[in-house]
Amino acid sequence: MRALQQDTPHQPAVVREIPTPQPAAGEVLVKLRAAALNHRDVWIQKGQYAGIKLPCTLGADGSGEVAALGAGVEGWAVGAPVILYPGLEWGDSQQAQGRSFRVLGMPDPGTFAEYLALPARCLRPKPAHLSWEQAAALPLAGLTAYRAAFVRAQVQPGERVLVTGVGGGVAQIAAQLCAARGAQVWVTSGDEEKITRALALPLGLRGGISYKQANWGRTLTQSTGGFDVIIDSAGGEAFGALLDIAAPGGRIVFYGATLGNIPQLPPAKVFWKQLSILGSSMGSEQDFDAMLALVNEQQLVPIVDKVFPLAEGEAALRYLEAGQQLGKVVLTC
Repeated sequence: MRALQQDTPHQPAVVREIPTPQPAAGEVLVKLRAAALNHRDVWIQKGQYAGIKLPCTLGADGSGEVAALGAGVEGWAVGAPVILYPGLEWGDSQQAQGRSFRVLGMPDPGTFAEYLALPARCLRPKPAHLSWEQAAALPLAGLTAYRAAFVRAQVQPGERVLVTGVGGGVAQIAAQLCAARGAQVWVTSGDEEKITRALALPLGLRGGISYKQANWGRTLTQSTGGFDVIIDSAGGEAFGALLDIAAPGGRIVFYGATLGNIPQLPPAKVFWKQLSILGSSMGSEQDFDAMLALVNEQQLVPIVDKVFPLAEGEAALRYLEAGQQLGKVVLTC
C-alpha cells in the first residue's frame, strides 16, 4: 500500500510503498478514503512536537470502509463506512487523559495511507450526510472543539461566545457547534478577508473582527457587552486582551499556544471579574460520541478548504503551513 511517511525532521514527507497491515485480535483493517491534515503534522515534520519517534506514517484524521476484521471483533461488517476516533488509550478518567494516551500518526501509524489497522473501539459509523472528505475533516478538530466548548467551558444556549482565529479547523468547528447549541457566536482573525469569508459560511456567526484593528477588544465589548465564554488557541501576549473582553463570571478555555507562553496574567483582572481559565485538549471516546451525536442531530458539515491526492501529500502540508486556508485540508487516499 502507499503511505505518506516522515523519515526525519526538517525533510519533505515521502509517499512510498509499504506492507499492508493485517488486523490483530480486536483490531479492524480500514480502507481509508480520506484523511485530513492538522497543524500537528507540520509540527512533527519540523521537529517541534514532544516525543517525536520517526520514521512514521503521519495523520490523525480519517474516514473509510471496513476491509477486514481481526479475531474476536463483533458488530462490524466488511464494507461498513466508518469514521475514526483519532487517539489511543485515553484512560479511565473523563477528567483528563492517562499517561498512555497518544494521537494517531506518531508514534503509531497514522491515516495518511491507503490502509490502517487499529482497535475496533476506535471505529464509529460515518455520519451518513457527510462525504468521505467532510467526515475525515471532523474527528480531531471536532473532538477538540467539543471538549473545549461543552466539557470544559460548559457553553449554554444564549451565551455570548468568542472563538479566536477562525482560520483554523478547530475554531471553525467550535463556532459551528456552539451556534448549533444556541449560543451567540463571534469570531476573530488577523485577516479581514477570512472574517468576510467566515461570515458567508453556514457557521451561524453573529459577527467578527480583526484583532489587528485598533482597539478591537473595546469595539467588540461595546457591541456585545463582553463574552461569557472565550475559546482560544493562541495564548501569547494576546491572551491579556481576552481578560478585558470576558464578561464577569466568564470562562476562558484554551487548547493551544501558537503564539507561545502567556507573559503576564494580572491576578486582579481574574479574581475581580470572577473569571475561570481552563485548559483543554483532544477529548475522550465519550466526548467523541457526544460530538458525533450533535453533528448528526443538527446535520452539521465541516468546512473543507482544499483536497489533494495522497501523492501530493507534501504539497498539502506546505499549503497548510502557509496558513491561507479557511477550513480543513484533506487528502484522498
